[in-house]
Amino acid sequence: MSRPRIVIVGAGFAGYRTARTLSRLTRHQADIVLLNPTDYFLYLPLLPQVAAGILEPRRVSVSLSGTLPRVRLVLGEADGIDLDGRTVHYTDPEGGEGTLRYDRLVLAAGSVNKLLPIPGVAEHAHGFRGLPEALYLRDHVTRQVELAAAADDRAECAARCTFVVVGAGYTGTEVAAHGQMYTDAQVRRHPMRTGMRPRWMLLDVAERVLPEMDERLSRTAERVLRQRGVDVRMGTSVKEATHDGVLLTDGTTVDTRTLVWCVGVRPDPLVESLGLPMERGRLLVDPHLQVPGRPELFACGDVAAVPDLTKPGQYTPMTAQHAWRHGKVCAENVAASLGIGGQGRAYRHRDMGFVVDLGGAKAAANPLGVPMSGPEAGAVTRGYHLAAMPGNRVRVAADWLLDAVLPRQAVQLGLVRSWSVPLESASPEVARVPGRPDAGPAGSAGGPGRTEPAEGRQGGEPAKARPGEEPAKSQPDGESAKSQPGGEPAKGQPGGEPAKGQPGGEPAKAQPGGEPARKHPGRPGADGASGKRHRTSESARPRPAHAPGTSRKAAEPSAAPKPSTGARRSEAPGGTRAPGAPAPTRSAGPPADPGPEPPPNQPPPGPDIAPGPVKRTDGRAVEGDS
Repeated sequence: MSRPRIVIVGAGFAGYRTARTLSRLTRHQADIVLLNPTDYFLYLPLLPQVAAGILEPRRVSVSLSGTLPRVRLVLGEADGIDLDGRTVHYTDPEGGEGTLRYDRLVLAAGSVNKLLPIPGVAEHAHGFRGLPEALYLRDHVTRQVELAAAADDRAECAARCTFVVVGAGYTGTEVAAHGQMYTDAQVRRHPMRTGMRPRWMLLDVAERVLPEMDERLSRTAERVLRQRGVDVRMGTSVKEATHDGVLLTDGTTVDTRTLVWCVGVRPDPLVESLGLPMERGRLLVDPHLQVPGRPELFACGDVAAVPDLTKPGQYTPMTAQHAWRHGKVCAENVAASLGIGGQGRAYRHRDMGFVVDLGGAKAAANPLGVPMSGPEAGAVTRGYHLAAMPGNRVRVAADWLLDAVLPRQAVQLGLVRSWSVPLESASPEVARVPGRPDAGPAGSAGGPGRTEPAEGRQGGEPAKARPGEEPAKSQPDGESAKSQPGGEPAKGQPGGEPAKGQPGGEPAKAQPGGEPARKHPGRPGADGASGKRHRTSESARPRPAHAPGTSRKAAEPSAAPKPSTGARRSEAPGGTRAPGAPAPTRSAGPPADPGPEPPPNQPPPGPDIAPGPVKRTDGRAVEGDS
């Protein structure tokens, strides 16, 4: 008799704890499969320290295969669940597709950035939910300070060294606190113009900082922020965002090149397509974390609305502390349902308090309900993080010690570009890559068919509208800009299509978006001699019929949808797609081969250096990644 299979979707706090507990409980009596887009568990509370240069990225990344014995890791993103057939469909990082059969399914997909219908936010703001976003923010802030120090214009210097953080919760408060210390340390080596220093702003519509915490701790955190020079504005948010700055709800205009979006999170859209009862985007479960009417289906973490037995009629909030505890209870109940462990139990919790790291020796904490501030709170906060981390404790402590005695290294690594970390990504833990579509979830600001945004979305040259497509009304001269999220990377940028006419590039076609030459090796549909597999994009091949409520995205209509400015080109560099064809979904195949080497009569390519600024049509010059 075969062993039962348990499939866990997501390796966040809830999914990781579920897998680790099940590995201990089952003892080879069940097959445990963990489906996750990355091979690490991210300790999210320390992410602001990565952006501030205190911790290296690997310190907050715990290896899944190295810490989860007897658990099989499958790299991929779940994009469809067949509840009746008990299968999970997924797409791996290279575009391949697969299916996992299960006897028990645990949904712990986590959450994504929460978007609000504010003009310009999706185009000009960046979230803070994954490691790629933290690395991008660190590079971006470092670059802006260096450019501000070298700027001759005083207004440009002030705009570049102004950083706006929206959302005064745990994440936004820590980002502003650590960011102010990081830029202050940086300007000691790159002095600004006389009388100028980096300026951080913290905005929120709430009445006080950290509204989730005790009022006394909120006052402590706000006092520390103001002492460091952070401009804290409560009851204020962003009304509109542009390339040059933001317009606030109080009518104030702030010139800035940096907008960090920490407003909040929403459950992963995977659970929305199941057709099961929901509570504000979360899947309703009973106190045993089991979906009513589906004995084989469990949910925990941010995607589950778990009844709070200590507060009847309410649900547990979306915090890491609850997700971590959900995982243990869920694992015990899954094992009990298979007859492996003991009896299942309902989820009950006791509030252990909260900690907020404000950088340096400052923090705000209330362990076991005892409010603390100052160095004592800082020691408790760091001790709590070391105890809660499932790995890398010695390395984290070593980085803290080195940061206390050595100056920070403020350098740009250039590993993550602006277009690879769009705010409306359905997978903030994975950076977008050229040629890999990432359709936005249904109902999101991106809409169906959105792909990677262009590299030069702030100051980049707008792209021409495709034949047969109506020009975007919001763009000047009737041109739809590639700077919108979901567009192709700008030509000439890393990973994008080489500029036509450049050395090593493909000669310009006579017709825009023309069909590539027939029998051209390396092109989709061609009989290439390289022997590599070629996958057809999902929009070009027949799609299997899905039952309602079993796919992550709604089934596309048989007729081609009317092109719009929200649906951008999503073919791989070098490939083509007929105007008006539906954009491929996130489970589309990998990019096609780039083709053969350039002919011998072509001049050799230039040196292997980073590209220069993106040229603008209005005569202004800005950096290519701002």
